Amino acid sequence: MANHASGTQFLQKMHHTKNNIFAALIAMTCCVGAKGQDKILYPDITYAGTPREVVIGGFNVSGMEGYEDYMLTGISGLAVGQRISIPGSEITDAVKRYWRHGLFSDVKIAADSLVGNKIYLHIALKPRPRVSEINYIGLKKSEREDMEKKLGMIKGGQITPNMIDRAKILAKKYFDDKGFKNADIDIQQRDDITGKNQVILDVIIDKKQKMKVRNIIIEGNEKLKDSKIKGKLFSKGVFAKTHEAGKPSSFLKSKKFTPERWKEDKNKLINKYYELGYRDAVILKDSVWNADDKHVNVYIKVDEGQKYYIRDIHWVGNTVYNSDHLSALLGMEKGDVYNQKLMNKRLLEDEDAVGNLYYNHGYVFSQIQPTEVNIVGDSIDLEMRVMEGPQAHLSHVRINGNDRLYENVVRRELRTKPGDLFSKEALMRSVRELASMGHFDPEKIDPKIQPNYEDGTVDVSWNLEQKSNDQIEFSLGWGQTGIIGRVGLTLNNFSMANLFNKNKEHRGIMPIGDGEKLSLGVQTNGTYYQSYNASYSTNWFGGKRPIQFSFGVFYSKQTDMASNFANSAWRNNYMYSLMGSSSYSYNYTNYENYYDPDKYVKLFGANLGWGKRLRWPDDYFLLGIQLSYTRYMLKNWRYFPVTTGSSNNLNLGISLSRSSTDNQLFPRRGSDFSVGLTITPPWSKWDKKDYKNLATNPNSPNYVQEQQEKFKWIEYHKWKFKARTFTALTSATKCFVLMTRIEFGLLGSFNKYKKTPFETFYMGGDGMSGYSTNYATETVGLRGYENGSLTPWRSEGYAYDRFSLELRYPLMLGNTTIYALSFLEGGNAWTDTKKFNPFDMKRSAGVGVRIFLPMVGLMGIDWAYGFDKVFGTKGGSQFHFVLGQEF
Repeated sequence: MANHASGTQFLQKMHHTKNNIFAALIAMTCCVGAKGQDKILYPDITYAGTPREVVIGGFNVSGMEGYEDYMLTGISGLAVGQRISIPGSEITDAVKRYWRHGLFSDVKIAADSLVGNKIYLHIALKPRPRVSEINYIGLKKSEREDMEKKLGMIKGGQITPNMIDRAKILAKKYFDDKGFKNADIDIQQRDDITGKNQVILDVIIDKKQKMKVRNIIIEGNEKLKDSKIKGKLFSKGVFAKTHEAGKPSSFLKSKKFTPERWKEDKNKLINKYYELGYRDAVILKDSVWNADDKHVNVYIKVDEGQKYYIRDIHWVGNTVYNSDHLSALLGMEKGDVYNQKLMNKRLLEDEDAVGNLYYNHGYVFSQIQPTEVNIVGDSIDLEMRVMEGPQAHLSHVRINGNDRLYENVVRRELRTKPGDLFSKEALMRSVRELASMGHFDPEKIDPKIQPNYEDGTVDVSWNLEQKSNDQIEFSLGWGQTGIIGRVGLTLNNFSMANLFNKNKEHRGIMPIGDGEKLSLGVQTNGTYYQSYNASYSTNWFGGKRPIQFSFGVFYSKQTDMASNFANSAWRNNYMYSLMGSSSYSYNYTNYENYYDPDKYVKLFGANLGWGKRLRWPDDYFLLGIQLSYTRYMLKNWRYFPVTTGSSNNLNLGISLSRSSTDNQLFPRRGSDFSVGLTITPPWSKWDKKDYKNLATNPNSPNYVQEQQEKFKWIEYHKWKFKARTFTALTSATKCFVLMTRIEFGLLGSFNKYKKTPFETFYMGGDGMSGYSTNYATETVGLRGYENGSLTPWRSEGYAYDRFSLELRYPLMLGNTTIYALSFLEGGNAWTDTKKFNPFDMKRSAGVGVRIFLPMVGLMGIDWAYGFDKVFGTKGGSQFHFVLGQEF
C-alpha cells in the first residue's frame, strides 16, 4: 500500500527524477526557439531558464478503469484553455488535490507534448485497493454485527489509511462503552491473490477483561457524605452508574466502568449539590487510573461552597397572570433552600408548572428566565423575567403514517384542531386518545410542533406508526370429551357503512376504515359442547359525536354425561389395576361415549348497549346503558339449584366509568374506575305469588314444576365497583410501574325467598370464563387457588371482594409488548351479602409475565402461592394461564 505523501515530498521526489515534468518543460522552452510550432514529444528536460507561460491543450488520463476522464481531470482543478506557468504552483496544487481525495496510491503529472504555446498533460493515477473480504477475529456474532454497522467498511469499497484510523477509533470507543477499557484493536490488510488490486482486511480485537471500579475516592465532601454519593445496600446513591466492585453497597448493581458513565455521574453529583442549595459547587479535579488488569480507581475532589436560601422572588413582565398567582403556582417562598432542580420543575416540567399555565392558553412563545439579581451572604434575590408573547392559534394540523383508517376517524380523536388556541394539555390529551384507539404504536406517537414566529401561529404534525390490531384465533385441544376447537375473528377497523356500500371498489374485500369492532367466535367439540357469539361496537355512532353503540348475540349448549359413566369408569379402572396397569380404557372412560342428550343447559342471549362521553366532572367520564336478555334452558342439569325448565333474565345495566390511563397495553400513569348496577324488574312485587311456600320440599311430586314457576323470570340487583391506579416509579420510558386494584361485587334480591340461582360469582383461579360446568355465572379470578375453589357447588357466591398490588416492568415495548410482574393478592366470596367482610381475605403472592402479539392479543402465565385454606383445602402452588385483556 502506497504511503500518503504530501505535495512537498512529491516535489522533492520529482527533483531527483530525470523525466521530471518541470525539467522537461524548461528544456523545451530553451531548445524549441524559432520552431515553436513544431510538435515535441517527451523532450529531454533540464532545470534551467526562467518560467514560461503556456496554455493547457488537453489531458490524457491513465490507470483508472471504470471512471470517466472528465471526472478525474475535474479533481485536479485544471482545465483545457487554462494558462499555467512552468515551473509553477498550478501543477503542484493539482497533485495535492489528488492526494487529499484519498482514493489514489500514486499520482504523476507529466507532459506528453508541447505544440507551440500549448501543452498536453498526461495524468497517471493508481487507485487504492478495494476490499474483497473483512474478517472479524475475537468477537461474538452480535458484536460482529455491531462492528459492521459502526465501522462503515464494506466489501467492494476502497480502503484508505484514514478509514483504517477512523475504524480503530470507533472500535475503541465501542468497547470502552462496553466496559473493555484495555481492549486492543488492530486492523491488518493483505493482498488478495484472487483479484487484481484487492485486499483482505483482518480486524483483530482482544477485548481483555471488562474493567470494574475497585475504589471511589472522594475528597472535599462534607455536607454530602460518601454513603449518600456511593449508595447503600438496596439504596441508590448519587452515582447511578459507577459502583465499587465487592462492596455490599453495590449488590445487584453494575460495576463496570466506562468514561461515559463516569461523566454522567460527575454531572449528577454537581446537580445534586445544586438541588441542595450549593450553587457554587464545582469539581476541582478528577482522575482515573488502573488498579490492575481488571480494575480502575476513580478519584474526585469537590468544592461544595456554601448553602444558599431564597430571600425574595419578584416577577417582571407578567401581564396575563398576577404575581401572587404565579408565586402560588411556583410553590417556593422566602427562606426556602435555593433548589435549582425544583425550580426548573415548577417552572417548566411538571404538569401544573408555571410554563404550562401559559402553554395551555396559547402562549407557546412565552419564556420564563429566572435571574439572580442580588446575593447577600447566603441569601439570593431572584427576578422571574417573563416574556409572554402573543397567543398562538393552530394553523395546520397534519397526520402522517396513517393508511388504514379514514383521516376523519383519526382527526375526530384529536384535541388539536386548526383555529384553536395552542394548548400543551390538549396536545397530551390527543396523544392519549390516539393511543387508546389501538391502531397506532403508543410508544411512537410523535407530535412535532412548528411555531411560526412571523404570523404567530403553530403547525402540528402527527407522526404515527400503524400497527395491526386485528386478531385471528384458531386452536385445538384434547380433553376427556374429545377434540375441542375454537375459531375466532376480531376486526378492529371494521366499517358497517362500507358493508352496505354499493360501490365494490369502495367496499373492498373486507369493509374497513371506520375503526369499528366486529367479533365472531365459535367453540365446540361436537356433541358435548358448543358456543357461538357475534358482536359489533362503535365509539362514534353516526360518526358525529362520541356516542358508543354495541350489539351482541350468543348461544351455547353444554351436555352432561350419562348416569352410568361413573360406574363404568370405576369398574374399568379396577379391572386394569388388577392386571398391573394404571392406565384406563379410552372406550370406557371417555366422556363422548357417555354423552346424554337428555342432560343439558342451553343459553341464548342478546344485548344492546349505548354510551356517552360526559363533560362533567370532566370528559374522561363515560355513562353507559345496556339492555340484555338471556334465556336459560335446562334439562336434568344437576349443577344448578334449578335442574329442569326455562328461566328468563331481562335486565338493564347502568354504569359510570372513568379512564385516564396513558396506554392500553402497558399503562404507566392514570387510573380506571367503574361503578355499575344491573337490575331486573321486581317480578315478585306484582305477580302475587307465595314464594315463601313455593318449591320448598324436594320430595314433593310438584317440586320441579314449582321450581319452573318460581324461576320463570329471575330477579336481582347486582352492584359492582372496580378501580385501578397506575404509578410510574421513575420518569424513564422503561420503568417499574405500581398497579393497585380493588373490586367489590354484591348480588341482592327483591324477595329473600326468590334468590336468583344465576348471575352469581364464580371465584378462584385464572379468572377466565368459557368451557366449564359453571355457565350463567360471573367468573372472578384469584391467583394461588384453583378455579372456582372459593365458590364450590351449592356454595354460590353472592358477594365478593378482591385486592391486588402488582409491580410491573416492561421487557419490550411497541407492537409486541412484554412485561414481567410480581403481585400480592387477596380476596374472598360469600354465600350471602350479609356475611360480606372485606377484611376476611384469602391471600396469595406470585410472579408472572404478559405478552401482547398483534394477531393474537394478550396472553400470559402466572405462578402463585395461596397461603390460606379454602373449605379445608390449602391453596398452595398454582400455575394460571391468562388470555385476553384484564380489567
